[in-house]
Amino acid sequence: MDLKQRITWQLQTIRHLTESMISSFTTPQTWTHQLFPGANHALWVLGHLSLVDNNVLGKFFDGHQIEKPAYRERFGRGSRPTPNPAEYPPPEEVLAFWRERRATLLACLADFPMEDLDKPVPPGLPPFVKNAGQMFAFIAIHEALHGGQLSMSRRALGNAPVVG
Repeated sequence: MDLKQRITWQLQTIRHLTESMISSFTTPQTWTHQLFPGANHALWVLGHLSLVDNNVLGKFFDGHQIEKPAYRERFGRGSRPTPNPAEYPPPEEVLAFWRERRATLLACLADFPMEDLDKPVPPGLPPFVKNAGQMFAFIAIHEALHGGQLSMSRRALGNAPVVG
């Protein structure tokens, strides 16, 4: 398995795990349930992950980023999640964007030249990410971090573990 295949596997595997957790969120109140005031909730997590894929598409694949200023305001870095469902787009809309952005990222990654995985990243990405391959791999790590938040939220709502 080459590097691009491993990265693709990571992105698909973490997304499968995240998909298995989100079925637990079925009402506006569960989508915006916070473990404590200010905590990231499921709807915020999915909107945020959508923006990450979207931003990476914009950095590495010309013409594939979709401008969504309202999403940036509501789900971007530094935004503050609230428990009020009325402050967010409907979960179905966020889910559709989240799924579409990952599908587009995977399709673009399939055509990404292997030799370009070692190229330096453009400005504006985390300082510990040095090349394109690391950036694509980091997306999976980032989703796993937020997957832990989803796991805690769904368990607090009385759901059984997804794995185990």
